Amino acid sequence: MPGQSQLFPDHEPTVLPPPPGDPVEPRHAAAPVWLQRLSLFVLVLFCVYLGILVMLLPWWTRVWDQNLYIQSHPALAAVLHNGAVRGIISGLGLLDIWIGISEAVHYRDYR
Repeated sequence: MPGQSQLFPDHEPTVLPPPPGDPVEPRHAAAPVWLQRLSLFVLVLFCVYLGILVMLLPWWTRVWDQNLYIQSHPALAAVLHNGAVRGIISGLGLLDIWIGISEAVHYRDYR
């Protein structure tokens, strides 16, 4: 078609140099320290709370054994009432607590 430009032109595109005074790679300013610390606190609190909940929930009889959703699916109930499956789920809760504590221990401010 005569009115359209070529998809792959024969010449190389012209690259203009960056204007003087502008850095080659723009640096992103770090968030304020108080915001970094607040986000760390919220992350650690969330991980520990969720980890404790996931760790204890399979062993809480009223919630786990007498759950109507689990009781209405017999194949799922057979798997979830197995002690090994409960242990694996509790292990995931411990792992979540470990992640939260690890984030707190390895925290560094970015200024």
